[in-house]
Amino acid sequence: MTDATLADLRSRFAGRLLSAPEDTAPFLTDWRRSWTGRALAVAQPDTTADVAAVVRWCAARQVPLVPQGGNTGMVGGAIPDDGGRALVLSTARLNRIREIDPINNTLTAEAGCILATVQQAAQEAGRLYPLSLGAEGSCTIGGNLASNAGGVQVLRYGNTRELCLGLEVVTPDGEIWDGLRGLRKDNTGYDLKQLFIGAEGTLGVITAATLKLFPRPAARMTALAAVSDPHAALRLLELAQRRLAATLTAFELMSGVCVALVARHFPDCRAPFERTHPWYVLLESSDPHSEARATQAFSELMEEAFEAGIVADAAIAASLAQSDGLWRIRHHLPEAQSLEGDNLKHDISVPISAIGEFIEHTSAAIVAANPGARVLAFGHLGDGNLHYNVSAPYGVPQPAFVRANGAAISALVYEAVHRVRGSISAEHGIGQLKVDKNAHYKAGVEMALMQKIKQALDPHGLMNPGRLLPGASHRAH
Repeated sequence: MTDATLADLRSRFAGRLLSAPEDTAPFLTDWRRSWTGRALAVAQPDTTADVAAVVRWCAARQVPLVPQGGNTGMVGGAIPDDGGRALVLSTARLNRIREIDPINNTLTAEAGCILATVQQAAQEAGRLYPLSLGAEGSCTIGGNLASNAGGVQVLRYGNTRELCLGLEVVTPDGEIWDGLRGLRKDNTGYDLKQLFIGAEGTLGVITAATLKLFPRPAARMTALAAVSDPHAALRLLELAQRRLAATLTAFELMSGVCVALVARHFPDCRAPFERTHPWYVLLESSDPHSEARATQAFSELMEEAFEAGIVADAAIAASLAQSDGLWRIRHHLPEAQSLEGDNLKHDISVPISAIGEFIEHTSAAIVAANPGARVLAFGHLGDGNLHYNVSAPYGVPQPAFVRANGAAISALVYEAVHRVRGSISAEHGIGQLKVDKNAHYKAGVEMALMQKIKQALDPHGLMNPGRLLPGASHRAH
């Protein structure tokens, strides 16, 4: 497009319009450096009305639009293709906390608010916004909602979908839908917000959200437990749920291979045990009443787990610093993997009861077909979400290993997931990475219904084309 065309766009909204290559570059490559695209420009509107003006401009000129939050996604969902015709719409300047209502236990934030900023705002109001994930210092609320982010406390509070009461959205034709209602009950028709949550920007641009807040817990207890295998971890989960009930907020599984990998790259992040173990569970409870009650319940849980032979060793954090130290092991896992060399990543979910057999049988099949391959299994055992990753054998270059074996390994993993009625994407989304796989594993009627919704709301295919749905690319008119 011409400079005059861009000048026309710039005149339509308040905010920034970036077009110089050095300015747009950070928005055109994902943080994993797996995808790089090209764009007409990057728009950063200041308000929802400005977003609507940008969307109307794109609709009138049939310009594809790619919404982008913090650009922390794992599946390339916020990166344009290499055609250079799309406009990236960054929500970075939509970063205001509009309202906090501690009596209604709600917070209304604009889409560009950083997750950690929302957490801090809730804390200052004496409340808790429980969504917590590794990228919380850079990911945005809009991106969390567009991808239906999960994190470590889904077990207790649910994923982002369950933490949202209302949305403000700019539709593909540039209309503004104000659905920012802080209501727990609203039985007046279709729950429209659910269309946009998890839609990865393919149906509209989320500009603000009304989020649920919770009372802050009086005490937090954290422990790292060593177990023999995932079956023992499931027994510990069952016991913890019976003993701690709703106060159990996190239950993370990590293989010994993963914990050793973290220790190799981050020597100050080691399991506090005299010897290594094949598997570990990081669990946490948040008691709303008192520290004494929380300590007693947690101690009784671990005592019973030892007596039952479920746990081989355990370390209970005696301070906030010790708790943070245990969590650093878990939070450093993705970075440790990157330092070791990129691997095959599978963000999957399976029924919790099937996790033990899934890991056992699938890992055996992978190693049998690829001797020496390292399975890096960890994740949110309490909600059935595994990050089931595979690295090359020691001494084998990872890129060559992936080129030669990646497709077959991923097919093996996804077929195993499908057999137990699991999902090939638990919390990362589909983006451009899994479009074809999603179409393969979802039932035909399910895909057809999704396509009908897309056609109804975005008939010209301008909203984040080529993402989430196969064949959902821009259709020029």
